[in-house]
Amino acid sequence: MKKKQFRLLMLLSAFALLILAACGSDSGSGSKDSDKGDSTASDKPKFLNLLTGGTQGTYYALGGTFADLISKETDIKTTAEVSQASAANMTALQDGKGEIAFVQSDIAYYATEGTMMFDGKKIDTIAALGALYPETVQLVTTEASGIKSYADLKGKKVSVGAPGSGTYANAEQLLEIHGLTMDDVKAQNLDFGESTDGLQSGQIDAAFITAGTPTGAVEALNATTKVNIIGMDAGKADELIAKYPYYAKDTVKAGTYGIAKDTETVSVLAMLAVKKDLPEDVVYSMTKAIYDNTNKISHAKGAFIKAETGLQGISIDVHPGAQKYFDEVKK
Repeated sequence: MKKKQFRLLMLLSAFALLILAACGSDSGSGSKDSDKGDSTASDKPKFLNLLTGGTQGTYYALGGTFADLISKETDIKTTAEVSQASAANMTALQDGKGEIAFVQSDIAYYATEGTMMFDGKKIDTIAALGALYPETVQLVTTEASGIKSYADLKGKKVSVGAPGSGTYANAEQLLEIHGLTMDDVKAQNLDFGESTDGLQSGQIDAAFITAGTPTGAVEALNATTKVNIIGMDAGKADELIAKYPYYAKDTVKAGTYGIAKDTETVSVLAMLAVKKDLPEDVVYSMTKAIYDNTNKISHAKGAFIKAETGLQGISIDVHPGAQKYFDEVKK
């Protein structure tokens, strides 16, 4: 009896050792899988949301092309999303509703510094991917409005963009430099499409539109209505730049929207921002996908997008992945 019990005990012991060995092997495999899980390759996202702007603005027009380039060159499915543009895009990146976004350089600066519309709401989770093109601050009106200068805006219905938007900040600052405030006009908070519809119907008298020229919404308006672009008063561009150095002098060229002569104004810079926590190799690939393929951008603003100028005018920290790409371009 004791002999049988001894044999049974030996068999059970052997069986237990086999189980322990198997567990040890599985644990080793699990450890390797865990290591792989920590690798950059496994951190590569499957999808990216590219936040643009309204459907009639330049951001949206370019966004579709950028999304296609990133999807094709990186194998990461990228979708261009309609949004409320610059300021809203910064908040959306912070809230995890997108990974890459169009933004004006001045708005990106405000966001990272916690000033202006971001007062007390500093955003420290974004970095720059690269500079794109100048965004012209256009004061658009019609011939029928009779408006010839900034002084003529007093008491008129003027679209100034949504409160907290980039366009609103630009409108406020250009009015200020001409001795006006939002209280001097009947401010209307409309997007680009609503602005041009309002100009066409006569419901508003003028509209501030900050976008690359030619802007689709204004081109559409010019197809049915005689468009005028109101230039800044002499010397006012210099005053504005002295106070707000992220502006640059700009010109709406004769022939744009059918206007008869060059019209002097100012511009800010359009750029792309990304979430800081995106892996370096992913942002490197995204940057390369766009700036190595600028010849595939059909929009007129594609001519301004160059790897050689990709860091010019950037006012916030650059993502290491983008920096790596632009450093290689310099070599």
